[in-house]
Amino acid sequence: MNNVRHVLGISGGKDSAALAIYLRMNYPELPLEYYFMDTGKELDETYQFINDLEVFLGKKVTRLEAAQGSPVDPFDHYLTLYGGYLPSAQARWCTRKLKLEPFEQFFVGDTPAISYVAIRGDEDREGYISHKSNIQSIFPFRRNMWSKDVISKVLGSQNRVLLSDLYTNLSDGDVRDAALQLINRPESVQFNQGRKLNMLLDLSISTFNRVVFAALKSIDCPMAGLDSFPLLDNEDVIDRDGVFRLLDESGVGKPKYYEPIEFEHNGQKGFYNRSRSGCYFCFFQQKIEWVWLYEQHPERFAQAMDYEKDGFSWIDEETLAELIQPERIAEIKETHLRSSPQNRTSKSAYLLDLLDESEGVGCAACFI
Repeated sequence: MNNVRHVLGISGGKDSAALAIYLRMNYPELPLEYYFMDTGKELDETYQFINDLEVFLGKKVTRLEAAQGSPVDPFDHYLTLYGGYLPSAQARWCTRKLKLEPFEQFFVGDTPAISYVAIRGDEDREGYISHKSNIQSIFPFRRNMWSKDVISKVLGSQNRVLLSDLYTNLSDGDVRDAALQLINRPESVQFNQGRKLNMLLDLSISTFNRVVFAALKSIDCPMAGLDSFPLLDNEDVIDRDGVFRLLDESGVGKPKYYEPIEFEHNGQKGFYNRSRSGCYFCFFQQKIEWVWLYEQHPERFAQAMDYEKDGFSWIDEETLAELIQPERIAEIKETHLRSSPQNRTSKSAYLLDLLDESEGVGCAACFI
């Protein structure tokens, strides 16, 4: 594996940390490099969590920053270049400039690299796939660890002969016979590539992995440069509960900002916390999370408010100054209590419910 780099991005959230723990425990032979894209706008709890993870891994997590050499932190540097235009769900320049481009251009460069991405087995999304041909994404927590671009190439109709030969050589008995029927069956609306993929996985995940790995030898991708790959026999599927088990059993634990904090409103008790890693002013936050930031990290909330000027705001329909008016906070808490009644009596149930939101929705977990 000396000619191919193996990299894993740590977002500061639960999933990417759990993946690092899982691979360290089960595949210590992988020469993994860990990195963290530091925007300069993270909570202190994020840095502490990464420090705790480093203790378990026994290896440093490389801190990377965009706009190196700038007199200000990465976010402020690019905010100036964009004329004060704050990022939003419609214009996520922060993701591109603070995370993707520095990772692809400066950390990996033109070296062949396999990027390990923490998309859980219970998530229905693809995750980060680089447009650079020298970076290949792998998803170890999923039943199908291969990225969509790889599957499209390997299972394409032009590869029927190749796949038939590979399944003939790498399998036998019922698996071989059923696989050959699936490979040579014409695709249709009822039998598309996605269904073919799932049916091949149903036959044998490890056999499918070995077939794909062999097929990639004829495709220009980083995996083609490997003589072997230890995850080919991996059939684990790690869901949300599995992520929490990995964090707890390793002793690393969850990031502190996930811990639910009790609040009281009109005689009712509820719990709130942060549901994702990343910048403290992330525009993907729920309203209740903005209230959490205002009440638990007032200095960070004040800094977020300072960015709202010249008509730009973090939230489309209101400014942070409007959000923290007493009557507005009361309204947000009332809505939160009404929509999540279970959190009034069970903070653990609320924690799991809130953490079920995908990290990858926000920019913090672009590689998770």
